[in-house]
Amino acid sequence: MFGYFIRRMFLLIPTVLGVTLIVFSLMHVSGDPIRLLFGPNVSEEKVQEKREELGLNRPIYVQYWNWLTRMVQGDLGNSIHVQDRVSNLIVARIGPTFELTVSALLLTVLISIPAGIISAVRPYSVIDNAARFVALFWVSMPYFWLGIMLMMLFGLVLDWLPISGRGGPLWTLRGIRYATLPIVTLGLPPIALFTRLTRSAMLEVVNEEYMRTARSKGVGETAVIVRHGFRNVLIPIVTLLGLRLPWLFGGAVITETVFAWPGMGRLLVGAVMERDYPVVQGVVVVIALVTVLANLAVDLTYTFIDPRIRYN
Repeated sequence: MFGYFIRRMFLLIPTVLGVTLIVFSLMHVSGDPIRLLFGPNVSEEKVQEKREELGLNRPIYVQYWNWLTRMVQGDLGNSIHVQDRVSNLIVARIGPTFELTVSALLLTVLISIPAGIISAVRPYSVIDNAARFVALFWVSMPYFWLGIMLMMLFGLVLDWLPISGRGGPLWTLRGIRYATLPIVTLGLPPIALFTRLTRSAMLEVVNEEYMRTARSKGVGETAVIVRHGFRNVLIPIVTLLGLRLPWLFGGAVITETVFAWPGMGRLLVGAVMERDYPVVQGVVVVIALVTVLANLAVDLTYTFIDPRIRYN
């Protein structure tokens, strides 16, 4: 497994490089950040002076190489608009984003997996039909629309929960109240995918021979389903967890904007609007690294789920 891990780590290098090249190229054809910074009435001399100060008057490939060499050394550059290091901005925002995404993923799993198992054990029953209908309903909801509806219902009409900002860490009551609506907004739409995947995977194993053998030995139905059935459908579920992570970051960008959540998604939206190249590039690189490392962790988890899997 160690050799496989090393090979995968080397394969991460071209993936991250490809992401940085695409983002760098797209940002540099999107407009002039200096004119946006100073406004339309700024003199050309001042624009050229600022470009030279930031190195934006050099050829694009030179700018990319300089930025790449600094990034390898851990320097993501300085923000054009905030006048602070990009790494400082990301460190200040990465904690709230992980709180939001991890909590939303946990909510998705806690609801969808039991619903999928129950639907598979009782196929085409009232519970099964209701679970599939509710899951399909939630997956049809765009993040921004769902967030606004929850904000209006629980924040404005019922006045139960705050509708914007972050109240602190999730282990405090104030933090939980402020985080509830963003977490629910981000966690509900993926429930349909996990529910349907769990249901279809469980339907394939629920009547397998080893399941019938366990029942014939007097093992309780709950133990048969959980210990023998669910364990054999974990691999596709864990795979979907890894695939959904970048989608969660994409949803977090919208959710954080709707609820004014101080995370990397909101930082990214503001940087794109201001054409703050270093911030956009730094945030995208961090998201790309988290995504590829999460997928690597998923691959390594397979060996613990199924001991028959070996990476040679």
